Amino acid sequence: MSGLKTSESPSRSTSPFVPLSHGGDEAKNTESSVAAVLSGLDQTRVWQEDFYRHLHQSPELSFQEHHTGAAVVERLKSFGFDVHEGIGGTGVVGILRNGDGPTVLMRSEIDALPVKEKTGLPYASTVTATDQAGEVVPVMHSCGHDVHVTCLLGASSLLASARMRWSGSVVALFQPAEELGEGAQAMVDDGLAQIVGDVSVALTQHVLPFPSGQVASRPGNVFSSADSMKITVYGRGSHGSMPQSSVDPVVLAAMIVVRLQTVVAREIAPTEPAVLTVGSIQSGTKSNIIGDHAVLQLNVRSYNKKTRKTVLDAIRRIVTAECEASGSPKDPDFEMYGYFPPTDNDTKTTDRVRAAFDDLFGDTSKDLALQTASEDFSDIPNGLSVPYTYWGLGGIDPDLYQKAQAAGRVDQDIPVNHSPLFAPVIQPTLDTGTKALVAAALAWLAS
Repeated sequence: MSGLKTSESPSRSTSPFVPLSHGGDEAKNTESSVAAVLSGLDQTRVWQEDFYRHLHQSPELSFQEHHTGAAVVERLKSFGFDVHEGIGGTGVVGILRNGDGPTVLMRSEIDALPVKEKTGLPYASTVTATDQAGEVVPVMHSCGHDVHVTCLLGASSLLASARMRWSGSVVALFQPAEELGEGAQAMVDDGLAQIVGDVSVALTQHVLPFPSGQVASRPGNVFSSADSMKITVYGRGSHGSMPQSSVDPVVLAAMIVVRLQTVVAREIAPTEPAVLTVGSIQSGTKSNIIGDHAVLQLNVRSYNKKTRKTVLDAIRRIVTAECEASGSPKDPDFEMYGYFPPTDNDTKTTDRVRAAFDDLFGDTSKDLALQTASEDFSDIPNGLSVPYTYWGLGGIDPDLYQKAQAAGRVDQDIPVNHSPLFAPVIQPTLDTGTKALVAAALAWLAS
């Protein structure tokens, strides 16, 4: 997510302002409802900050979020939600029905990452856990999902306490295993549609490395799709002193890497974003042994099906051709894994939320730049056949960010998601994320 940028002032060229679909009096009523619901934020803030610190100190890996889920369940029940547990493994769904009207689904992820925290915070994580491979690893909320959980619980509490100001239903969804790209689809496959019924719109947000207090939205493409690929190419092993007897897989892998650099540069239009990264090459065991195979691991980011197909087809073509050119004794093996779908915001939905943000946040409602990070959230609204929008939430101390920006060192000095140093400031991050969810939900529920 390090590619995030926001403009210094709202720009209508990339996120055009479209008024809410109701008339002026109803728009004023919506603004009044937002203000009324948020009037309880002072009370909610007290437990939110403590809850966040506890959650940050108690991270859990994907599909292991049992204590996190239990804490969410306890809170939702205290707010009066009808709660469903164990959806898609460790997911939680809370439903609050409040008369006739739209159903708004708001989602948060709940999992953490195998990262050793180095923030030095008094509430830093020292947790370790056993991962899916059976290895003991450090665990940290280095992507900010602890912020998302806390904000969604805060918004749920505020909406539950002010039911006279809106009508419809709220679905608070807490999703496991986003970091694996599997949790959203797992919830869909576990009967999510039957649990939540007809949903009108799906909303979510992500804390990102720009100034706390800001929100940033974008219609259309937001996050890329991601494909990971493991490729095994075969050679013929030999003594290092007798290369003439070998088909060297290291040389073969090197030629593949060089040729793959031409795919985005020469086969994709300059106006179409795409990324192809070779993240790992492994071959051989010793300096004087030529091995008999090499393993490459690749990652591809794209924003539409055509570009994705072009890049993936080119990879197979190039690898196969290089193997043939090297006299490889066996065809290469291709293994696809770790797929993340693209995130493509519905324009009308995004415009409606943007209008609510502009009304509430004013100049701190920004435009979100195209992101090359990936998410699996879209599997949920796509599985429910509903429109959705996904926005960014600033988490960096504004003064720290301003100093880095003035020095031209934002990329160097501002920790990004997945960094062991990534630590959103508690405030105004939690307040802003809670307000954003309330305002976005009431754009439908208070209409």
